[in-house]
Amino acid sequence: MPIYLWVIIAIVAIVFFWFIAVYNGLIRLKNQTNEAWSDIDVQLKRRYDLIPNLVETVRGYASHEKSVFENVTEARSRAMGAQKPGEKAQAENMLSGALKSLFAVAENYPDLKASANFAKLQDELSDTENKIQAARRFYNGNVRDFNIKIQVFPNNLVAGMLGFGKREFFEIENEAEKKAPEVKF
Repeated sequence: MPIYLWVIIAIVAIVFFWFIAVYNGLIRLKNQTNEAWSDIDVQLKRRYDLIPNLVETVRGYASHEKSVFENVTEARSRAMGAQKPGEKAQAENMLSGALKSLFAVAENYPDLKASANFAKLQDELSDTENKIQAARRFYNGNVRDFNIKIQVFPNNLVAGMLGFGKREFFEIENEAEKKAPEVKF
């Protein structure tokens, strides 16, 4: 067998194994990104589960603040229904604003602020906000790594052929909304 045939076979084998390595790397990063999104989802669901209890606790003390309760409930429903990171971020911004209004109402009721149940819910919500922030950072790190992998040459050739697309970051819109709702009583 002539040497040029061996060279061609070696080049084809190298390209084949490189293609497999790039593909496996893309799959690994895609799955890590999906897992990181799932972590965000878990924390957001925990937050959604806390909100009705918080609303009911405040409602017991401030029953005439109907519009605040409706806004929180509507924002929670929208956030639960959002699917894509961009949609989810926008809905979460609305929910954070609604929760701030709820806490502003709660400040007007000293008995509510002294309630052990309300204090426990505040602590749980604050803890959940911290976990959401950590999960968001983890997700965005994975998205960054994935996006870099599919954009650098020559990986972009394989990614383009196999339909790997750029992922969205999970970002908060403005500086005021980047903070967890302030909960001090």
